[in-house]
Amino acid sequence: MSSFFLKKKPVRTPGTGTGAAAGGGSVKRRKKQTEADGKSRKKIVSRHNEEISSDSETEGFPENEKRKKGRNEEEEIEETPQEKKLRLAKQYLEQLREQEEEKAENEAFGQDLVGGRLEEEVMEQKGKLQRLVAKDLQPPDPAEVRLLRGHQLPITCLVISPDDQHIFSSAKDCSIIKWDVASGKKLHTIHGGKKGTEDHHVGHTAHVLCMSISSDGKYLATGDRNKLIMIWDPASCQHLHKFTGHRGPVSGLSFRKGTHQLYSASHDRSIKVWNVAENAYVETLFGHQDVITGLDSLSRERCVTAGGRDGTVRVWKIAEESQLVFHGHDGSIDCIQLINEEHMVSGGDDGTVALWSVSKKKPLALARKAHGVRGEQGLEQPYWISAVAAMLNSDVVATGSHSSSLRLWRCGLGFRSLQTLFDIPLVGFVNSLKFSNAGDFLVVGVGQEHRLGRWWRIKEAKNGLYIIPLKKSPASGVEEPSEAP
Repeated sequence: MSSFFLKKKPVRTPGTGTGAAAGGGSVKRRKKQTEADGKSRKKIVSRHNEEISSDSETEGFPENEKRKKGRNEEEEIEETPQEKKLRLAKQYLEQLREQEEEKAENEAFGQDLVGGRLEEEVMEQKGKLQRLVAKDLQPPDPAEVRLLRGHQLPITCLVISPDDQHIFSSAKDCSIIKWDVASGKKLHTIHGGKKGTEDHHVGHTAHVLCMSISSDGKYLATGDRNKLIMIWDPASCQHLHKFTGHRGPVSGLSFRKGTHQLYSASHDRSIKVWNVAENAYVETLFGHQDVITGLDSLSRERCVTAGGRDGTVRVWKIAEESQLVFHGHDGSIDCIQLINEEHMVSGGDDGTVALWSVSKKKPLALARKAHGVRGEQGLEQPYWISAVAAMLNSDVVATGSHSSSLRLWRCGLGFRSLQTLFDIPLVGFVNSLKFSNAGDFLVVGVGQEHRLGRWWRIKEAKNGLYIIPLKKSPASGVEEPSEAP
């Protein structure tokens, strides 16, 4: 019979036999454990010391983190999911409302701009647009007036490019010069030829009396005393074509705005119509009883002319093949300019400046002896009005003579009155005047002699171009368009 014996583990007591040895080992282990615990405590303390001595903010402290966490929990507890959805929905609706308001403001602003432009275009086509800018103009500083010299003889005519960057001028020396407005330098010169060299010289061989540039800047037309009309490329100043057909000096040229249709006037008392793009003659119109001295046109299929000593201003309706005749001057009408589609200004050797409406046969306003008189007492004669210019669709016109001054005028509402704004001193015959398209400056062509003759000579005058800046008062605001009655 087998028996199973359980062996008890010996109980070790300290200080006896093997138990003492074992007890010594356990003490050593306890010491080691204590040392390890001490080291770990030192590491923990040193780690906390490092955190305390670092540059981190107080947020790094466990107590602050606990407080922050507690606040977030309180906020989360305070706002329920439904309240959060409601808050976000309100924010979204507010953003939508602000976006819609901004969109509505932009649309209203755009509609106002488009509506204003359309209204101005309609008024312009009807000839009733009159921008009131005269009240803001001030006399220029004489130091800011520039003189461009290059022609040897008196200036007879000039034009400004549609972008206001260049000026083209011509003179009795038969030359044409292209100028840079900003620098005042000559960019190109088309030299005139001597009489008898017409067959081989590319250019004019007689006094150039008139010029015009198309509204797109593609063509430049010039007319001379040799009955010729020449067409040039304004960019390169290359000769393109020559029109013949007039039986007298060509005294007036004008491109119809927005087209390449050209109107020409001559001392042969006729008006001719040309298609420059196709180098074609269209038709001839008759009616004046004396030499035609001036011509102008805008976008309508019509032109206006000054008839010299026949004492008439005429409006030519090309499509209807009819003309309107106007009387008002007492002498030769030497210059004319359209202010808008319905109103014009003219000047003559009787010293009178006249404002006209195409619907009235008599002038709306007259300024007699506009530049004063000259001569001894009892023999006074008015200074001739040799050039007029109008700032397009505005209430400002300018007139020139040989009275040693250029004069700017303010047209009353509806062009029913003329008031002097100020004078600009200029010595010599003012033979040509042009406002820039933007209305920022005025260009004056001056000579020692009148452009149409050599009755007398002003020796102290300089043959050249004056560029006069148009200053506006600092308080001037947006130009207010007015509808002329």
